[in-house]
Amino acid sequence: MADPLEYSPGSGGYDEVYGDQQNPREHWRYLLEGFRSLGPQGIRERQMKAERILRDDGASYNSGALGISSTWPLDPVPLVLESEEWGAIEAGLLERAELLDLLLKDLYGERTLIRHGVIPPELLFSHGGFLRACQGISVPGEHQLLLYAADMIRGLDGRMRVVGDRTQAPSGAGYALENRTVMSRVLPSLFRDSHVHRLSLFFQSLRVQLNQVAGHITSDMPRIVILTPGSLNETYFEHGYLANYLGFPLVQGSDLLVSNGYLWMKSLGGLERVDVVLRRVDDYYCDPVELKADSHLGVPGLLEVVRSGRVVVANPLGSGVLENPALMRFMPQIAQHLLGRELRLDSVETYWCGIPQDMAYVVENIDRLVIKPTFRKKGVQSLFGHRLSAAQRAQVLDQIRRYPMHVVAQEYMQPSVTPSWRQGELCARPTLLRSFAVASQGSYSVMPGGLTRVGEAADALNLSNSDGAISKDTWILASEPEKKISLRDVDQQPRPQGGGRSAVFPCRVVENLFWMGRYAERTEAASRLLRTVFVQLNSTYEMPEDSRNLLLRSVTELTTTYPGFTLVDAELLAEPESELMAVVLDAERNGSVTANLNAFVRCADQVREMLSADTQRLINDLRDEVGDLKELLQHGLASAPEEALDPLVTSLLALSGLWHESMVRGLGWRFMDMGRRVEKALQTVRLLRAALVQELPEQEQGRVLEAVLVSLETLMTYRRRSRSGNDMVRGLELLLCDAGNPRSVFYQLRQLQQHLAELPAAAHGVGLAAEDRYVLEAATAIQLVDLEQLTTADEESGQRVALDQLLARLQHLLEETSGQVSGKYFDQIKVHQQLVNTAWDDEL
Repeated sequence: MADPLEYSPGSGGYDEVYGDQQNPREHWRYLLEGFRSLGPQGIRERQMKAERILRDDGASYNSGALGISSTWPLDPVPLVLESEEWGAIEAGLLERAELLDLLLKDLYGERTLIRHGVIPPELLFSHGGFLRACQGISVPGEHQLLLYAADMIRGLDGRMRVVGDRTQAPSGAGYALENRTVMSRVLPSLFRDSHVHRLSLFFQSLRVQLNQVAGHITSDMPRIVILTPGSLNETYFEHGYLANYLGFPLVQGSDLLVSNGYLWMKSLGGLERVDVVLRRVDDYYCDPVELKADSHLGVPGLLEVVRSGRVVVANPLGSGVLENPALMRFMPQIAQHLLGRELRLDSVETYWCGIPQDMAYVVENIDRLVIKPTFRKKGVQSLFGHRLSAAQRAQVLDQIRRYPMHVVAQEYMQPSVTPSWRQGELCARPTLLRSFAVASQGSYSVMPGGLTRVGEAADALNLSNSDGAISKDTWILASEPEKKISLRDVDQQPRPQGGGRSAVFPCRVVENLFWMGRYAERTEAASRLLRTVFVQLNSTYEMPEDSRNLLLRSVTELTTTYPGFTLVDAELLAEPESELMAVVLDAERNGSVTANLNAFVRCADQVREMLSADTQRLINDLRDEVGDLKELLQHGLASAPEEALDPLVTSLLALSGLWHESMVRGLGWRFMDMGRRVEKALQTVRLLRAALVQELPEQEQGRVLEAVLVSLETLMTYRRRSRSGNDMVRGLELLLCDAGNPRSVFYQLRQLQQHLAELPAAAHGVGLAAEDRYVLEAATAIQLVDLEQLTTADEESGQRVALDQLLARLQHLLEETSGQVSGKYFDQIKVHQQLVNTAWDDEL
């Protein structure tokens, strides 16, 4: 039997471990010996620990149009490079970043490269990434290109070559940092003893650079934000992760506003001026006024503010033109023209079909080439000529002949291979390295390492996350121990003593926190009631028909899954199982447990950067539990469904406790708790109205009241109190009026009054604000209530009319309170719509 820890050289490509030697290279030996000492079981345990940490951190990659999220994949075996070898790569990356910076200045400036015939004009003007509206725009300071990333593979000769430049919104640096954090936890001694170069300095340099750029346009403390397309973006986790690590607010296009010639962020305290935008949105989508007219990801008028020099966008709008792979065809000539020398780091051999000779070569040699579009589009992948069928080859050649300027071909280079842990053994897998550079004083700073990706299979060609590639940490071994550096080590700018800008966040964030609280309470209330109903239906005691039907109708009234049990349907009421299962499992049905929980998770995804690691862990548990419900409830009432809902309720209670004990009492917590209080009061009012307004015979009434008390977790308190007097009066006193019961309606109103008093003041005229009046009226109505009168039923209808009227009024006031809060603090998003449909937008 083969030794699973005996790594054999890969066949075909250059092997990172062996190189051109018979034995492993020196810098790999310590790592391989460390893995051998761990053994297969030890490696597997560390792999499982890494997966758990990544899951708990919420590290994910969203794939597909619906943004289906999966845990970020990480190989426990890092890529190892020695310091001297890395020094040559680093020098090449620095030089390439400087060249692309000069190239960007030229393409949007004097265009000397075109005037001197270094590049053909069609190369620039036919490319979708060239934005004419950005002509003449410049970033203050020494560099235009603030961030740069290069995808590199090592050829058979052992030399690194660039296969792709990323200059628009380079992704992956945050994932590289997460990989490093995880690996240092799962392999602490191996990591420490290997003296790996740390990544902190790169991110410190990024923050320093952004602050320095902002210093050109403001003398105050700068407001720097990270612009994200939203939670459905593939790399949304990274956006929130970097926002947390760098200390910048994470915003979406709808959080920003152009007014009076400046860019502003909408916050609860009003508009906050923004000085620098670190964008993760493609430039074409950033301004629907001057660029892509139907974009909802950008800010209308942003380009005009950039043009006036009142805000800086990094990387600058229009920098996507540098990602044109056809530029690699002319990179040697460009380097000679702009730098006066050849590049240290070569590109892979490239052919642009816009040149007749190149197109002829591509047509003749397509089997040995990789075909790429000059302008990257989502869903369009590179085509490997040797993998094409005859029909596919004919189709590709037809496209080349029809649109030659839009097609690039590159010589296929077999990537180097590196050890990867697969199915319990070390296997050789193809490898691609993406490294990053950030502008700094005089030049660029390169991240020591980067994001390494390996193919899932030995013959994988597309080494991208969307195609199943797996990430690795990249260890650059230092020649001596390195000093630890973090973002706290250096204060980039002195903070003004008397002023400066406080930490704020967009209205969208508090809105999502508010609805997180509401959906959490909504899910818990529905789960508790359903759990109680399941117990009653499975009880050996057979409930009278009226009581049973009343509880079933209460399920529909509480969850608002109409028509449900409100229909006069004897067959449905006699066989309620299918409807009850739908109320739990039907994700497409508003009000169901699954729908509410999915909505809760979506809100949490929108504010991921605001949540602690423990909170994220519980949210992941809830995400898993909703996925398990279908399997647990596959046998319906026979499967003891109340047991299936127990873990869900427990996780929600743990989340509530975490919010109560761990969240700082800022505006974020306050709005989340307001959402919880409003929803808890509403759910209690709905349940009381559905279950207790209808008078029943005394014994049946007692069973229904007990079910309500169980659902609201107050049965034990009810039983411990004096048993003298009317049961309904004691029950309503506990659930409606008791200021000491944290589940009573009055308790929620008191908490709401305290929260409203702490919110930022807003002009509302004379007297109390509308939301304050609503809450005060509701609290006063409960305090003035006559419980004996509430429990008295009308002789003709059998309804407790006074109770129904009170609960209906409370429900209205609570809904109006929520509406007022939403209108005052949240509803600031204006939807912009293009007046003319420009069909050519889709052609770019």
